[in-house]
Amino acid sequence: MVDLFQIGDVCGGLLPLVRVIRKGVFPIFQMGIPIILILLGTIDLGKAVISSDEKEVKAAQSRLIKRFVYAALVFFVVTFVTVLMNIVSQGQVDANTDSWKNCWVAAGK
Repeated sequence: MVDLFQIGDVCGGLLPLVRVIRKGVFPIFQMGIPIILILLGTIDLGKAVISSDEKEVKAAQSRLIKRFVYAALVFFVVTFVTVLMNIVSQGQVDANTDSWKNCWVAAGK
């Protein structure tokens, strides 16, 4: 079977795709989504405080805490994927199949 990560350079033809994921998609996930979640939670809490309904304020506080937790989880997705890629590359039997890790590192440069 042909390993796509062994063809040609470090990643074969997949380096541009891995680079887009590592430098384009992950930063949006890591920074953009948590900021949006926190802003939305803050806006909800502000609306609840302005309405002066105590039940609504408590519900908004609960949603804000949940959004903070979700934002933290989304923020650490990049770290989780990097650790997962390192584990996958170390689990390979052949010495030349360290290409998962090499591809991931090359995409980060």
